[in-house]
Amino acid sequence: MASRNESRPPPRSPSAKKDGHDEAPLDKRRRVGAQRVAGQTGNGPRRQPFSSLSVNSRQNAASTTDASSVECAESASVEFTKEEVEALLNEKLKSSKYDLKKRLEQLVDHNKRFKLCVKWFQRVEDNLLAEQEKLRSALELCEKKCNDTEADMKNKVEEMNAIHSELRKTIATLEEKVAKEESDKMDAINSHRREREARDAAEKSQFSLAAELEKVRQEKLIADQRVSTSEDLYNRAQEYNKSLQQYNSKLQTDLETTSESLKRLEMEKLTIVENLSNLRGHNKALQDQLTSIKASQDDAVKQKESFVNELKCLRGELQQVREDRDRLVTEIQALTAEVAKYKEFTGKSCAELDNLTVKSNALEETCSSQRERIRVLEHQLIAANEKLKMADLSTSETRTEAEEQRRIVRELQDRLVDAELQIVEGEKLRKKLHNTILELKGNIRVFCRVRPLLPNDGAGTEAPVISYPTSTEALGRGIDVLHSGGQKYNFTFDKVFSHDASQQDVFVEISQLVQSALDGYKVCIFAYGQTGSGKTYTMMGRPEPRDEKGLIPRSLEQIFQISQSLQSQGWKYKMQASMLEIYNETIRDLLAPNRSSIADTTRADGGAGGKQYTIKHDSNGNTHVSDLTIVDVSSIKEISSLLHQAAQSRSVGKTQMNEQSSRSHFVFTLRISGVNEGTEQQVQGVLNLIDLAGSERLSRSGATGDRLKETQAINKSLSSLSDVIFALAKKEDHVPFRNSKLTFLLQPCLGGDSKTLMFVNISPDPSSVGESLCSLKFAARVNDCEIGIPRRQTTMRPADSRLSYG
Repeated sequence: MASRNESRPPPRSPSAKKDGHDEAPLDKRRRVGAQRVAGQTGNGPRRQPFSSLSVNSRQNAASTTDASSVECAESASVEFTKEEVEALLNEKLKSSKYDLKKRLEQLVDHNKRFKLCVKWFQRVEDNLLAEQEKLRSALELCEKKCNDTEADMKNKVEEMNAIHSELRKTIATLEEKVAKEESDKMDAINSHRREREARDAAEKSQFSLAAELEKVRQEKLIADQRVSTSEDLYNRAQEYNKSLQQYNSKLQTDLETTSESLKRLEMEKLTIVENLSNLRGHNKALQDQLTSIKASQDDAVKQKESFVNELKCLRGELQQVREDRDRLVTEIQALTAEVAKYKEFTGKSCAELDNLTVKSNALEETCSSQRERIRVLEHQLIAANEKLKMADLSTSETRTEAEEQRRIVRELQDRLVDAELQIVEGEKLRKKLHNTILELKGNIRVFCRVRPLLPNDGAGTEAPVISYPTSTEALGRGIDVLHSGGQKYNFTFDKVFSHDASQQDVFVEISQLVQSALDGYKVCIFAYGQTGSGKTYTMMGRPEPRDEKGLIPRSLEQIFQISQSLQSQGWKYKMQASMLEIYNETIRDLLAPNRSSIADTTRADGGAGGKQYTIKHDSNGNTHVSDLTIVDVSSIKEISSLLHQAAQSRSVGKTQMNEQSSRSHFVFTLRISGVNEGTEQQVQGVLNLIDLAGSERLSRSGATGDRLKETQAINKSLSSLSDVIFALAKKEDHVPFRNSKLTFLLQPCLGGDSKTLMFVNISPDPSSVGESLCSLKFAARVNDCEIGIPRRQTTMRPADSRLSYG
């Protein structure tokens, strides 16, 4: 809305209306649009300026009645800009203080424009809330659709990924099988080739042996002719015959070892055939057996090479025999025996060749079957690749759809961010106007806070007694309490914090009020409620972790931070802190030296011993407590140590309702004095932060002895506070502030010119619904009290750029 009104002219000053309405030109007046709704951007008539709404009291009675009848019709269509609202809030009366009639006319005119501004803001707020609800519903619908689409897309992608992974696994297994079978096939082909080469070599050796046998026969005929010439060498031949016999025996042993190795080789090849038949189910075993077969084949190759070497040696020896044949007659018999033995060996070699032929045929059949299987596996691999391509195409399509959905979600989120920014600006303006209304009315602001359920509350089976309305009028401001009889009570306050509100959420709402203390106002914030409802946690919190700090330490941190930032503008601040408690209608100084011994003595005497502190109020509404320790502070570290000292000295006791129940009213006061060296302006502010003791019933707390006296004193002071509130609400002439030390101390906050805020703390425990109703009714009565308009304590120049809306 601010962006729509940027180009509009600024509002006219009320001082420009001295001579009537005819001085303003027609082109600068904003006219009233009867059918225009606040927040719409249509082309309606222009809005009417403030100057045209003023009423001239010097007109006759007839014109006055006509203007009052038109006022109701005009209030439904007037609009304001942010600058106009600021001008209305900052407008000051400039008439002479002796001209009461003119001053009265200006006040009546100002009030009328302010009422129109409030009514316009209510319409704008309703329209903004309705538009927010529409945007939220649209966003939820779009988010739901996007989530459903993303879930479907995720499911499809997961299915595709699963199919993709399964296909990849299948392809990998098929490729492994194909590689293994190809390696097996190559091994079988190599072994078959080696066997064929061995068979060819054996056939060649057989042919060579047959040729040699023919030569030996021919040589035998020649030797028969030379027998007569060999007789003289008979003796030498006998000796050589013995050596040949020994060599022959050695050859026989070598042949036996060769036959054994051949048998072993045949057994290993049989195992290879069996392993090839069981290839599908025994891949690992087949690999191990293949490695062993390869090793055995290497051994066989080595043995064959040794045999070849031995044959070469034999051939050399045979050549030597040929050379010595002429001299040896007896060598013919040995050679004949040798030929017989070679015949036997060749017969065995033929049998082995037949066996190898059968095995090679079987291997060829196995290779053909494996070729067929490889062909089938290749077809399966091609089909799997096609499926994989289809899956990739579907995955790309789903990705493009998902990207489109994400883009839509981003656009909706950007729209939501813009709407939220508009809502935040409207909320700031609403708070500002609301605070201004409360200041003009002089009411006490009331915030309600509900603590979370604790494990020992015993609300596991019962229905919740606290609920929050969702209507636009009561959203964030209303609270409903369900009584045990089924009756429902509705309450509305300035702000309601549910059980899930954090300490930071609460402090944000009071930060502007705390700022007012630096601007020269007297500010009072106090927490009220039954014992165990979270008052001390709200005000003090816990030191660790940092997000659980209470309002008191957060407020002091903000004050010190802002005071340091204002030093660049020439401001210097001096701050003084004091802390006291009201225990059994006795004031105790929590910062006094030797506090522990004094507290023990006072508690032993029933609160009658020790120093006597008196409360005094001066004519300016300032409160002073005699002999109270006041400490100059300049940093948050000093304040933290003082708060820790006060917490150690405060009266705390154990009851059936709370293990650490505050047995006194705690009052923290910070006096702020500021001087601007450039303008010589001085401000005097006071910040009172109060943690009241909780009200409790004796039947539930089980207090006895000292606890009983403490409970009676607490209930009496809170009852006096209730009497003061009722008297203020009824606007009685006499308000009983002096009935208790607590009400007398709070007199400037409840009946003076202070900005006052009350926290009413509620427990969601169903057993405490009665106390919760009493606290809420008392808070509602406090919210209706009018205590006067806050007054700023400043001297010298009244103009100050640091405005406060607390």
